[in-house]
Amino acid sequence: MLDHITLHVQNIERSITFYEKALAPLGYIAKAHHEPTIGFGVNDGTPHSDFYVSPMDDTPTSPVTHIAFLAPNREAVQAFYQAALAAGGQGNGAPGPRPYHPGYYSAFVLDPDGNNIEAVVDWSGWFDNHQKR
Repeated sequence: MLDHITLHVQNIERSITFYEKALAPLGYIAKAHHEPTIGFGVNDGTPHSDFYVSPMDDTPTSPVTHIAFLAPNREAVQAFYQAALAAGGQGNGAPGPRPYHPGYYSAFVLDPDGNNIEAVVDWSGWFDNHQKR
């Protein structure tokens, strides 16, 4: 059910170095570069990463944790967004396509503690379908 998680860190360079070394035995590499955010994932030939490190910003209300839940389709992303708002969440990005990768469609909500919660359609199949062409 989880698509990816992002940890916000105090020193991005230190954290990238740490996770490159710590995750190497598990087969993880740094592969998604959304500077200064770096995504780590298994070396499977796709840019899909499931663990990201990103620098904290100077905003005191900046979320510390970001968790993305996998949704089966765009309708589920839209339903998540509406349900989360109705449950007291704060909108942090209405449902829609995102520029991260082709086919990426998601919505973001801040939970009552300020954590950034996302629902995302699984876009990884897009690469398989388009690489065969």
